[in-house]
Amino acid sequence: MKRIGLLTSGGDCQALNATMRGVVKGLASNLDDLEVYGFDDGYKGLIYGDYRMLSAKDFSGILTRGGTILGTSRQPFKLMRVPDDRGLDKVEAMKQTYYKLRLDCLVILGGNGTQKTANMLREEGLNIIHLPKTIDNDIWGTDMTFGFQSAVNIATEAIDCIHTTAASHSRIFIVEVMGHKVGWLTLHAGIAGGADIILIPEIPYDIDKIADAVRKRNRAGKGFTILAVAEGAVSKEDAALPKKELKKKMEENAKKYPSVSYKLEAELKEKLDLDIRITIPGHMQRGGSPCPYDRVLSTHMGAAAAGLILKDEYGYMVGIVNGKIKKVPLQECAGKLKMVSPEDQLIKSAKRIGISFGD
Repeated sequence: MKRIGLLTSGGDCQALNATMRGVVKGLASNLDDLEVYGFDDGYKGLIYGDYRMLSAKDFSGILTRGGTILGTSRQPFKLMRVPDDRGLDKVEAMKQTYYKLRLDCLVILGGNGTQKTANMLREEGLNIIHLPKTIDNDIWGTDMTFGFQSAVNIATEAIDCIHTTAASHSRIFIVEVMGHKVGWLTLHAGIAGGADIILIPEIPYDIDKIADAVRKRNRAGKGFTILAVAEGAVSKEDAALPKKELKKKMEENAKKYPSVSYKLEAELKEKLDLDIRITIPGHMQRGGSPCPYDRVLSTHMGAAAAGLILKDEYGYMVGIVNGKIKKVPLQECAGKLKMVSPEDQLIKSAKRIGISFGD
């Protein structure tokens, strides 16, 4: 008999269901006795004991289903050791739920914050397996996270659709892509969608360089320009500020501009006498069915997690490196972000074909 718990935490994305399906099918195909408990709304369900026993029927027909059948919520890691409004010790409550159900393992699907809490529970003595979920692809220790490629497809399609209207009206279009701290999604979607300028958090921009790139296109007879802009893009001036000053300025900007795209629009209008429009796909990038790539990746990772559980190997994240599954100790990857290096080969290739990064 194996008893496992499943929970999905943080922002939702495509392929969460596909990954859980891979875990459960990988176990059910190799065990005569298996009990699976699903926790409602992420860590919240583990804290307050909101769970249900799941059957094989729950995992049938969900390979292509977006979102998560368990629901999710954001439970910030920095607040996990802070008692709730009723004085409940969240960490002890999670442990008690785990022990009450006599779980052999807790399988946790989530991003960076989720992973930090997963590692904390490992340190508290629980058997944990983490599966890397995020559309940002920013989890250290794995080349790819599930949900990323599906989000790239959606963001790319948004840029594709903008091309025709941008060309028809000779406009500048700013397409804002998700990514507060890391620019992988914007980088890939920008290149795939044929954006002319790509702005990501790791490469602070110079507004004059952006304006020059637009003018250069106009002189070449290209009457429109498309900018793929990460929501966390930052100017060189702001990036040079001390942390506290930057935070204060960001708060001031938030009162004036709904997002970075509107700030960028205002800055460009001071430099260029051109029509500028903004498009924000927003949470569309998290939605819909997982693409075929993510369905394969999720099945692969889920089955690998099942393999670890069958061998009683716990305390790992299931990653994929150079196309092969790798078990990464949680203590080695928790709390680390996989950033885009300005020297990344993909950045160099993009610059070589004339894409500007505003630097």
